[in-house]
Amino acid sequence: MHKLIALGLIPLLSAPFAQAQQAPPLDKPAIRACFKDHRNTDGLPDCVGRAATACQTAHPQPETTIAISECLMADATVWDRILSNQYKQTRTHFDYQPELGDHLRDAQRGWIAMRDADCALAYAQYGGGSMRGIAAANCRLRHTALRAFQLYKMRQP
Repeated sequence: MHKLIALGLIPLLSAPFAQAQQAPPLDKPAIRACFKDHRNTDGLPDCVGRAATACQTAHPQPETTIAISECLMADATVWDRILSNQYKQTRTHFDYQPELGDHLRDAQRGWIAMRDADCALAYAQYGGGSMRGIAAANCRLRHTALRAFQLYKMRQP
């Protein structure tokens, strides 16, 4: 009898976890428009992160660390795809001078190490606190978006 009661509680106990894992859809077209509309802007435009904010606002539990982190990470993933595309286009652009492509590859590897170290620092600054995941996700989002803009500008006259 106790086993049946325990088994009956499993769906009730897992419901909050299932809900927390279902972040609202991210506005990917808005992120791509942010890049397209601001790719000639210096610095990081204020549209970076707006999709994460909208995602968080629409989340069933918008004030939770999980909601904020999920939305920031989803936003960063879209920016990472944009960055990868910009990297490939810039490598192709440098085909006329192969050593430029090699230098770009080396610079990109160095940039990845720097981004990862910066974001590890952002994470560590919060010790064991729940804000550390948010800080690291926000760091990754901002670094990745900025690098996508930088890669685009490398191809401009």
